[in-house]
Amino acid sequence: MVFSALLGAITGALSASWNGVQFGAIAGLVLGALTGALIGAITVRTAGRTGGVSIGAYTGMFFGAVIGGLLGIFVPDSFRAGVADFHVLVLDVLTRGRFETAVLLSFLLSLTGTTVGAWVSGRNLQQRDLDKTS
Repeated sequence: MVFSALLGAITGALSASWNGVQFGAIAGLVLGALTGALIGAITVRTAGRTGGVSIGAYTGMFFGAVIGGLLGIFVPDSFRAGVADFHVLVLDVLTRGRFETAVLLSFLLSLTGTTVGAWVSGRNLQQRDLDKTS
């Protein structure tokens, strides 16, 4: 959640307003909680005890992008119009249509999913005893 809030605050800083930073951080917290819980559960299922950090990172990357794309499709037009009122070129480009908004959320939640997946699968990894020969 902390990583997602930081990502949201940085994205909100593109608006060059304190309200944008606050909204981005709060949205990052909420989306981070949702994404983190889902990615954590999926990673435990896919990586298991022997999958390793890479399996978790790639699982988080893929499913984070999928979750972000699905959520980005349902961003209301009124919200995107409100972002356009800032008249910031980068934000205008990133929120012009549903596709652009979905790609932005896919990217941001993919970053969060990668972090959560690597962290969760690394903690689940069971050490092997290489001295034993069976």
